Amino acid sequence: MINLAVRILLAVGGAVAALFVAEDSPNFGVVQGMLSTVVLVCVIGIIVLWRWKKDE
Repeated sequence: MINLAVRILLAVGGAVAALFVAEDSPNFGVVQGMLSTVVLVCVIGIIVLWRWKKDE
């Protein structure tokens, strides 16, 4: 289950990273990891804010 979540997260991060860095560049993996982390933080933030607003 975690494997699926990580694959989806890296796929989204790779798609966003491909907009900024060429896929064959040596640092693509680093940029992909950084943007995957940003995507994860955004998703968690949206979930938290959505649940917070729902409780009010």
